[in-house]
Amino acid sequence: MERRNKEEARLQQQLLPNNMARRGSPKPRVIEGDPIYNSPMLSKLVNRSMKDGKKSVAQKEIYEAFEIIKEKTSEDPLKIFNQALENVRPSMEVRPRRVGGAAYQVPMSVRGSRKDTLAIRWIVEGARSKSNSEYHTFAEKLSAEIIDAANNAGVAYKKKTDMERTAEANRAFAHFRW
Repeated sequence: MERRNKEEARLQQQLLPNNMARRGSPKPRVIEGDPIYNSPMLSKLVNRSMKDGKKSVAQKEIYEAFEIIKEKTSEDPLKIFNQALENVRPSMEVRPRRVGGAAYQVPMSVRGSRKDTLAIRWIVEGARSKSNSEYHTFAEKLSAEIIDAANNAGVAYKKKTDMERTAEANRAFAHFRW
């Protein structure tokens, strides 16, 4: 009896691929668009810039920033925002990989969803890092950062170029990619 249980367990083990989760990979969440522009990326920006769970405050600030963008550039703010995201999305990043006791910075291409996440994170961080004496509200800071990013300038764009420069510098370790 015990022998048969062991045999069944061994057969079950052979059926399961090695190092694989027992359940499937998680399904990506579908993000709904924001109420005004119906853009999922704008919803992600709202959620990222939100503090203390105050979503309505974050939405108000972002729509105010879009009004400022509209005044300054006299173009569609959503178009400017999408251009800024396109300019800030990184194509390469470095990830640490331990080989033989040493950690190497291995350059790797960035997945699609991670590109968006990093771009939005850097735009929000860039807006928050601007001085309060020059820009009085978060909406002013955010609009300035989005316009800068759309024009290939600003804190977020610099962060992207620094990351890609680091990946290029560590190209010698690309053979450690897994």
